[in-house]
Amino acid sequence: MEHNEKIRNHDLEVLFQPVRIGNLSLANRIAMAPMTRGFSPNGVPGEDVAGYYRRRAENEVGLLITEGTLINHPAAAEGLGRPNFHGEAALSGWSQVVESVHKAGGKIIPQLWHVGMARQINGDNPNPTAPPIGPSGIDVATGVKVTEPMTKSEIEHIVKAFGQAASDAKSLGFDGLEIHGAHGYLIDQFFWGKTNQRQDEYGGDLVARTRFAVEIVRACRQAVGPEFPIVFRYSQWKLGNYSAKLAENPEQLAEFLAPLVDAGVDIFHCSTRRYWEPEFEGSPLNLAGWTKQLTGKPTITVGSVGLDNNFIDFFMEGKGAKTTSLTPLIERLQKKEFDLVAVGRALLADPAWVTKTHQNRTDELIPFELGAEKTLS
Repeated sequence: MEHNEKIRNHDLEVLFQPVRIGNLSLANRIAMAPMTRGFSPNGVPGEDVAGYYRRRAENEVGLLITEGTLINHPAAAEGLGRPNFHGEAALSGWSQVVESVHKAGGKIIPQLWHVGMARQINGDNPNPTAPPIGPSGIDVATGVKVTEPMTKSEIEHIVKAFGQAASDAKSLGFDGLEIHGAHGYLIDQFFWGKTNQRQDEYGGDLVARTRFAVEIVRACRQAVGPEFPIVFRYSQWKLGNYSAKLAENPEQLAEFLAPLVDAGVDIFHCSTRRYWEPEFEGSPLNLAGWTKQLTGKPTITVGSVGLDNNFIDFFMEGKGAKTTSLTPLIERLQKKEFDLVAVGRALLADPAWVTKTHQNRTDELIPFELGAEKTLS
């Protein structure tokens, strides 16, 4: 189907069915994917950031997941303008974001983030003298050891910082929280054998390598109580290694996910580059589909929704993207392969993407062009 053809209104209904997941009630199945924006000077989100999220809430996005927000650690960031999730000024800014979104009838959760070894030594970062940290001090892209492994004291500090951020998220009135455990950032560096070569209880096989994440989830759960929704985002691929896999088959994936479920994850956000691609041979299920089947937990799918190329084509090659058919997505949602759909660049380019889709005005959808990422439209 060409991008400007209409979808049958009846088929669109599945995208706009309300859903309740634990204590989280959503008007539809569409989430805004977390996307780094870089418009928070000194780590403080201002009125422009609040307006950016409010416009999408006004246009029917069911769940807004913020850009990655930095926990309280000097080496948490890579690059300037990333928003903090600590300190009076930043938290006050986020309070205004929450208020704006709620006034527009939306729901919003922060994504809690530490970049780990993705931080460049002597790069253009906050606290530029703070070295990057990681399980074994190994750079994700090169595989070269550049710093010393994290000490257990540093691990404890990071776990507590995530727990404090979770507590702050609840106090500020957010509707839940998301932990960023994907894409080769700090938590994912513990998951992946190539970046986690520890010989202690935080290293070993894939299940053992979940320990750091499990401690973070438990700290967050303890901070927010049993009813506050916790989303956990994970991926197979890493920035700098797009063919990487944590799990080679469903059995390994089940073993990996089980400790996270036991720790208190409510929803898994399963990051792929192309949502329509099967995760393992012999089944059409994507990563979100397998995760739901193996855990029984609700899942969010993501990966080039509504666009004709993936994020990496944009990130590495500077390519824009045309709008494209939602029919394959709708068919999978109708089969209950996953529960929610996260939309990224399509919503960045067009704040009214959900409203236009709901009204079947697909011929009016704005394509993602280079430069859209440099604005807060």
